[in-house]
Amino acid sequence: MPPILTAFRQSPDRGRGLARDMQVRWALEEVGQPYDTRLVTFDEMKAPAHLALHPFGQIPTYEDAGLALFESGAIVLRIAESHAGLLPTDPDARSRAITWMFAAQATLQPPIVELEMASLVERDAPWFEARQPMLEQRVRDRLGQLSARLGEAEWLDGDFSAGDLMMATVLRRPGSARLLDAYPNLAAYIARAEARPAFQRAFADQRAVFEAAAK
Repeated sequence: MPPILTAFRQSPDRGRGLARDMQVRWALEEVGQPYDTRLVTFDEMKAPAHLALHPFGQIPTYEDAGLALFESGAIVLRIAESHAGLLPTDPDARSRAITWMFAAQATLQPPIVELEMASLVERDAPWFEARQPMLEQRVRDRLGQLSARLGEAEWLDGDFSAGDLMMATVLRRPGSARLLDAYPNLAAYIARAEARPAFQRAFADQRAVFEAAAK
């Protein structure tokens, strides 16, 4: 049986490919692994059946041959380790690709998400205007460092890998997208990632769920 991925029945991102099942769909498409999808509502995410798979009541989860995983990064790593195409065969290059996966979620994503959340939940707070420049600068600092490291290279370390998949996913978030004009090489990097046929298929699948729920 193909693996089963859980995803939002009605995604809050309105079909923009930002929900966290997107990187798992993308990884599965990159390695050519068919999969089934179980769509869940917000109420179902907090029900015992889903909490048994994801203790924090979120998506995605991944079930394959008796193994159940949560956390998109861990799921993508499992896919990359189980199929050829997303991790190099050379052990050192493989470790570097995994390092970029961790960097995407542990170093780049936190300031980006903090900036997004401040815009969503603190906009009416008296400190919002004073705090916003600091939050934006934290994101710019990370983008600048990443831009310097990428330089004119096509991908982060040799060929496209799971590290690029996770990094491009993070950079597509709204908190960084509106700041990318200052870093043309990063904007081009994201465009290359989005042009990959596997990304296009994953995006279309996630978009179809949104369109079906909107009818």
